[in-house]
Amino acid sequence: MKKIWEEFKTFAIKGNAVDLAVGVIIGAAFGAIVNSLVKDVVMPPISLLTGGLDFSNKFLVLRAAKDGSAAFNTPADAAKAGAITCNYGNFITLVINFLIVAVAIFLVIRIINQLRQPVEIPVDTKDCPACAMMIPIKATRCPHCTSELSEAAAH
Repeated sequence: MKKIWEEFKTFAIKGNAVDLAVGVIIGAAFGAIVNSLVKDVVMPPISLLTGGLDFSNKFLVLRAAKDGSAAFNTPADAAKAGAITCNYGNFITLVINFLIVAVAIFLVIRIINQLRQPVEIPVDTKDCPACAMMIPIKATRCPHCTSELSEAAAH
């Protein structure tokens, strides 16, 4: 039992497991931010442009409620009454959420990739054609084998 506990501690403390846990927590928080962005910032102007259309409450009644009523204001009201609905408005909202998340992740990954690109270091050495040792690029004589370097080899 002690060996299993030690193995578990090694696994849990490894960077990958901790990184994954941090990623999940940040992802959940980011999801809440995106949901608020869509619901509170993006959808109101879209609703304004479409004449007050609220996507989250758009649905089709596929089967009327048990009492025969088919007129409901929200999908939740329809579900309480026992009606079967197709909640396409919620789907549209989730698609918008997904697109915003995808764009945000793309931008973050793009920035990270730009930061990771190697910095080009100017070449200031070359190989001596006679002894293959590294010498300064402007050298006219190899300090290792004392060979004279031609102008063509110097550049």
